[in-house]
Amino acid sequence: MTTLDTAKRVLAGPHRRVLYAFAAAATILVAGAVIHPGFGSWTSLRTMLVLASFIGFVGAGQMLVVLVGGIDLSMPWVLNGAAIVLTTSSLGQSGRLPLAVALALGVGAAVGLANGLGVAWLGVPAVVMTLGMNGVLQGLSLGLSKGLTCGSCASYAPEPLRRLVVGRLFGVPSELLLWAGVALFVTVLLTLTTFGRRVYAVGNNPRAAFLAGVGVRGVTVVLYMLSGVFAALAGITLVAYGGQPSLGLGDPYLFESIAAVVVGGVSILGGRGHYVGVVAGSVTLVAIVTLLQAERVPEYGRNVIYGLVILAILFTYGRERADD
Repeated sequence: MTTLDTAKRVLAGPHRRVLYAFAAAATILVAGAVIHPGFGSWTSLRTMLVLASFIGFVGAGQMLVVLVGGIDLSMPWVLNGAAIVLTTSSLGQSGRLPLAVALALGVGAAVGLANGLGVAWLGVPAVVMTLGMNGVLQGLSLGLSKGLTCGSCASYAPEPLRRLVVGRLFGVPSELLLWAGVALFVTVLLTLTTFGRRVYAVGNNPRAAFLAGVGVRGVTVVLYMLSGVFAALAGITLVAYGGQPSLGLGDPYLFESIAAVVVGGVSILGGRGHYVGVVAGSVTLVAIVTLLQAERVPEYGRNVIYGLVILAILFTYGRERADD
């Protein structure tokens, strides 16, 4: 294979979309550095990357279900519920931290299991199933915590967890190292394992995958469970940063997770996409918001510009597909 053939292969299909996603992130970062002095400094970049990591955690799970043509709308309260479970079960005590983390991740896995069974085995549309579970989690979280006014709700995240997430290693925030680990895990899972090949097969053609011997229902259930676990992980890291959970903690991450997935070049119809694109999409979203805030654009103006930029990126993808 010649160098030209290799280049064409890299620039084809989903690989090209990943490059577009990184190009969009780089363009906004460069534009911000030109427009606003200090925007491109390491301190600013480090802060944006940390903020993007929270979107990246939720986006990892969202991407996995989108790859099989699904969607997960239960993420906001899975995230919020996991954060509440972590603090109320740990009571701020280091000795209770392992159990608290296991319970928080267990909440995500349990909700994901319910979502997966509903979608794969009962045939409930993913939008309906996951939105319904989001409502269930919201009601349980508010009811059991009495609107976050219960005695244990005033507890903080244990200090070892806060040091682990907020700390630095060789000047690099630990949060970014955790994100790199998630990126490595998802990339290896999808590109180097049999399970990953089955995911893309299901996303491209569920019927053909079933006839080829792929357990379509099992794959779908596992993906929804992973989505719940990643949402819970985002809740754990967010509460480690803030110290305490708050109601509505996960609400902003529903739209942002979907936007990061789509901007990252993942086909909303399933079967195409890579997590590295979602990483670039997460950084792009945070960079846009940070730049608009730095320029003191009013909130309504930020929303308009934010949406227009996302639409422009998606228009580029639409043109790319039309040219294929």
